[in-house]
Amino acid sequence: MGQRVATLSIEAELAYDFLERTDVLLQVEAAVIPEQTIQNAHIEISPVEHFARVPGHDTIGDRIWLRLQGELRVRYTSTVAIHRLSGELHSLAVVPPHQLPGETVQYMLPSRYCPSDQFQNFVDAQFGGLTGGSRVAAMCEWVQSHCTYQPGTSNSSTTALESFVMRQGVCRDFAHLLISLVRASAIPARFASVYALGVEPQDFHAVPEVFLGGAWYLVDPTGMAQATEMAKIGVGRDAADVSFLTSYGPAEMNHQSVTVTRS
Repeated sequence: MGQRVATLSIEAELAYDFLERTDVLLQVEAAVIPEQTIQNAHIEISPVEHFARVPGHDTIGDRIWLRLQGELRVRYTSTVAIHRLSGELHSLAVVPPHQLPGETVQYMLPSRYCPSDQFQNFVDAQFGGLTGGSRVAAMCEWVQSHCTYQPGTSNSSTTALESFVMRQGVCRDFAHLLISLVRASAIPARFASVYALGVEPQDFHAVPEVFLGGAWYLVDPTGMAQATEMAKIGVGRDAADVSFLTSYGPAEMNHQSVTVTRS
């Protein structure tokens, strides 16, 4: 294992209309955490009635509570230097469940979009001869080779079980499926929202993060991005914990764009 450094320039713009007074939870800023250094960060938000910051899940990143009516415009820019551990998954050992840090235990349990308990028989039959990082790597390769990246084939309610049946979806569906397979192997796995190089079309990206060898490692079952070229926004049990925008009232998207380049 070693550290590689990549520096990313990030720009994200959102424009939504809210026809009635609505509470909105926003999470679009790259997280201030040891594995990445945030430089020149700036966020612009159109006038709102209420603005408050709260910690993200596992205190990774910030969420912003807003209350408004009418148009919401958000523009976020930053430069992020990545200092993340990298290496081959195959060399990483599994941590026995009874030796796991307490904060990782929740990521072995089924969650809203990741019904991992329903994948146990498949995982035992398909990957039973493998352990640790080799097992996770084989699962990642299976998802990548058996599922087609196809925008418009899933929606905000699609679960990992539905993605397993359809064998298609977008990054969040690939992430939910791999997380479910990993959790069914008694290995902690969580959902990470990121900005990443190589994503086509460019957008907010979602990848699993697995706990092996005593640390968290990002993996991308879509095959589009590398862990050393991702800026982490937030983490959670699944997409429900870390959506970039959660609206508690009707919302209409007018514009959304994400640009990630190497600095």
